[in-house]
Amino acid sequence: MRCPYCGNEDTQVKDSRPTEDNTAIRRRRFCTACGGRFTTFERVQLRELTIIKSNGRRVPFDRDKLMRSVQIAMRKRPVEQERIERMVSGIVRRLESMGESEIPSAMIGRLVMEGLMSLDEVAYVRFASVYKNFREAKDFEEFLGELGGPIRDEVDDDR
Repeated sequence: MRCPYCGNEDTQVKDSRPTEDNTAIRRRRFCTACGGRFTTFERVQLRELTIIKSNGRRVPFDRDKLMRSVQIAMRKRPVEQERIERMVSGIVRRLESMGESEIPSAMIGRLVMEGLMSLDEVAYVRFASVYKNFREAKDFEEFLGELGGPIRDEVDDDR
């Protein structure tokens, strides 16, 4: 593993342990050249996934990009990081176990929406506003109207 500080390729593993949800191995590393310490995570990858964007372009699947988009929707929400990590890991496992190497981006969007709905309704609406390309306040109102349930009731109570 290359040192992120000096680029040296001779680093040593000082400690390894599974993450809390057992989906990765956390390794503490030490660079023999500069003495820098850093952490790496190892995950099982069942297959290489390619995402088919709505415009037909194909890009490699990037778990970190998926996590970043979920983190943006979850910003300042009272949800533990571990639950978010479990949700993203579950989505990745579902994608890898589908048996397809090419996945439409809309499918990933739907899986994220499902996961966010069960974690945090505000994050769900935030993500939906980007995923469904809301342009004005009326789009939010229509979306909340389609939802019904507790979110819709809260909106009605505020009127």
